[in-house]
Amino acid sequence: MSGAGLLAAVAVLFGAAGARELAPSRLVSSLGLRLSLPDLLASKALGAVAGGVVALFAAPAAPGRTVILVAVGLPLGGFLAPDVLRERRARRRHRRLVAALPDALDLLAVSAGSGRGPAAGLEELARAGEGPLAEEMRLTLAEISCGTALGEALRSLRTRVPGPELARLVAAIERSRQLGSPLADQLRRQATALRRDSRREVEDRAARAAPKIQLVVALVLVPSVLLMITAGLIANAGTLLSGF
Repeated sequence: MSGAGLLAAVAVLFGAAGARELAPSRLVSSLGLRLSLPDLLASKALGAVAGGVVALFAAPAAPGRTVILVAVGLPLGGFLAPDVLRERRARRRHRRLVAALPDALDLLAVSAGSGRGPAAGLEELARAGEGPLAEEMRLTLAEISCGTALGEALRSLRTRVPGPELARLVAAIERSRQLGSPLADQLRRQATALRRDSRREVEDRAARAAPKIQLVVALVLVPSVLLMITAGLIANAGTLLSGF
């Protein structure tokens, strides 16, 4: 395959990966990865220009109909690249936030069990923790300190961080405030459920990884060993066949 053909294949792969990243619900705008509109447009324009420059040199050497693919795919891939990168960062941040949530729920449960209010527990969590979850808690506390009601600040937290994990936490705090239900027991149950879901996800990833490892062994390692054995046999063919 020529270099241009390889670039065409890479463009197709990048386009598919970008579509896969951008197809689910967007996390960027709600996880603290915002960019101003001028900065976003500038990064997308720069990516499109970079892709266009590469396509300018690669398209004339592309075989057959891949000329159009290279000429269109590379600038389009450069245009979408900032969105894809920001989406990946948002996904990683969301995974880190969810991973830190069970320990945070335990801390909030201890605080609630000692008779302290939800705001005091959130303040302790924001002061003692680090990472995306602590950042979101500090932002929530900043809203409360500026005069925002606790319920409204919690709803803002649920809006900023999509997914059921924070939504369940906010719902438990709201039920406790409105109905007087024990908050500590609810938080402990949520922490236990999150740890169970995390273990199940790790087990599922391990189960999916096994066939991939077998495929790599079958397609890469086994042929490589066979080629080494064949090369050794060919190199020593004279010695091996001298007795016949």
